[in-house]
Amino acid sequence: MALKKFSFSVIKQDGFARVGKITTHRGEIDTPVFMPVGTQATIKGAFIKDILNTGAQIILSNTYHLMIRPGVNRISSLGGLHQFMNCPLPILTDSGGFQVMSLSKLNKIDREIGAIFNSHIDGKKFILSPEESIKIQLGLNSDILMVMDECPKKTNNYDLIKKSMDLSMYWAERSKKKFGNNPHKALFGIIQGGLFNDLRQKSLNSLKEIGFDGYAIGGLAVGESQKEMFDVLDGLKNIMPLDKPRYLMGVGTPSDILGAVSKGVDMFDCVMPTRSGRTGLAFTWKGKINIRNSECKSDNSPLDENVTNFDLNKYTKNYLNHLFNTNEMLGSMLLTLNNINFYQELMREIRKNIKNGTFEDFYNKYIHIL
Repeated sequence: MALKKFSFSVIKQDGFARVGKITTHRGEIDTPVFMPVGTQATIKGAFIKDILNTGAQIILSNTYHLMIRPGVNRISSLGGLHQFMNCPLPILTDSGGFQVMSLSKLNKIDREIGAIFNSHIDGKKFILSPEESIKIQLGLNSDILMVMDECPKKTNNYDLIKKSMDLSMYWAERSKKKFGNNPHKALFGIIQGGLFNDLRQKSLNSLKEIGFDGYAIGGLAVGESQKEMFDVLDGLKNIMPLDKPRYLMGVGTPSDILGAVSKGVDMFDCVMPTRSGRTGLAFTWKGKINIRNSECKSDNSPLDENVTNFDLNKYTKNYLNHLFNTNEMLGSMLLTLNNINFYQELMREIRKNIKNGTFEDFYNKYIHIL
C-alpha cells in the first residue's frame, strides 16, 4: 500500500482561530494540537499506551539529547524512534539549536561550520551543522523535521537579533537542500526575529521564498511576557500562509495556548504539563492546584470528578498530597497523566468550539481561569 504524503487542510475558521487536519503516513492529526514532549525518547513517568489513551495524536522528541545519548546509530539500527520507543504516533523532532544555546557547556557559532559545542553531560565536543541536524533527524526517522536555527536569548539589541535571524535564514536554506525530496515527511521553517515585528516579517518572507511544509515561530518562551509574545503573533497572523500549519515552539500554559489559537496558531509543545506534574502542580478546568499545599491534606475530593481516564477521579487530593510528601513516584506519575489528559481535553474543546463558531465565548470563559 502506498504511503500517504504529508498534507494539511483548514476545515473551519472562527476569527483567526482555525481547525485543520494534518495527514501523515502514520496517522491524521487534528489541529489545534498539543504535542507531549518525549525529550529523550520517553515521556517521563508515562507509558505510551497511556499517552494514546489521553487522545494525543503526535509527540515531540529532541535531536540534541538523542544525538548525545544514546546516539542516532543505536536508534536507527531499530528503524527509528517509533520502534525504539514503541510509539505508533507521528513524531516531530526539533533541530537541536535551542539546546545547543541553552544547555551546552561551551558553544561557538560559525556561519559555515554550524554550532561547535561541548556536551552538557561529559564535555565531549560536537559539531552540529544544518546538514548534520537534518541527517540526524532523518536517521531518527521522524515524521516532521525542523530546520537548524540559532535561538538567541531575549535582548533588545536589534542588530544582534538581526544578525542571528539572517544566520537562521541561511541555515534554513541549507537545511532544505539537505532534506531534499521526502514527500512522506515534512520540513518546517522557523521564523526568528526576537520581539521586532519587522524582523519577524522579513524572516517569514525569506522562509516563504525557500518553501516549507509548515512554519514555526521560534525564539519565544525565552523570558518575554505573555503580552510580548502575543504582540509577535499579532504581527504575523495576517501574513502567515493560509495553507500551511503554524507551530508555536515551546509554548506553554493553557492561557498561552488559548491566546495563540485566537491568533491563528495550529501546533504547540511544552514540557510544562509533565514537568509540573512531577513537581506537584495539577492543571484542571477550575485552574491550577498545588497538591503539596496543606489544605489538600483534608480534601477528599478528586482533582476533577469528571475525568474517568485511568481512574484519575478515584484518587483524592488528600492521597495525592501524601504521595508527594513522602516522595512516592506514583504521585508524579498520576499528576503527569492528569496534566497531559487535561491538555488534550483542552485541545478537543478548543476544536469543538471553533467548529461551532463559539470560540470567542469559550476563550472569554477560560482565559483568566486557566
